[in-house]
Amino acid sequence: MPRAAGETRANYPHFLQIPTRWMDNDIYGHVNNVIYYAYFDTVINTYLIEKGQLDIHQGEVIGVCAESYCSYRASFAFPDVIDAGLRVSRLGRRSVTYEIGLFKNSPAAAPEEEVSAEGRFVHVFVDRTGMKPVEIPESLRRALDALAV
Repeated sequence: MPRAAGETRANYPHFLQIPTRWMDNDIYGHVNNVIYYAYFDTVINTYLIEKGQLDIHQGEVIGVCAESYCSYRASFAFPDVIDAGLRVSRLGRRSVTYEIGLFKNSPAAAPEEEVSAEGRFVHVFVDRTGMKPVEIPESLRRALDALAV
């Protein structure tokens, strides 16, 4: 049964380029499935640090992963460059649900418009010391609201 068409680049308001590394490839010659979750973490946390002023080292509030999911549509392999698209599908008081689209941007061809992998990632924000859920700080909320669809 053929799969329905995936998302396109136009559906994501923010992008980060992530180069694949030689060590990302597995014995089958493509990026191993567990590495996709590192790409999700990278696009999300880079955005939160740069746009939301998240202090990953000293901040009182941090985001912890409560849920993650990935649907694989096409593979990546070194030396592909990944364009990681990011959007927010749900912004609650203490948690946020991100949707991530990974798009191939191979050095040998034009960037692909259709998604190669689609992910969902839920962050719950907690106080660093007690690890209890807290409201999302205003600077992070503003940054996350900018990605809301």
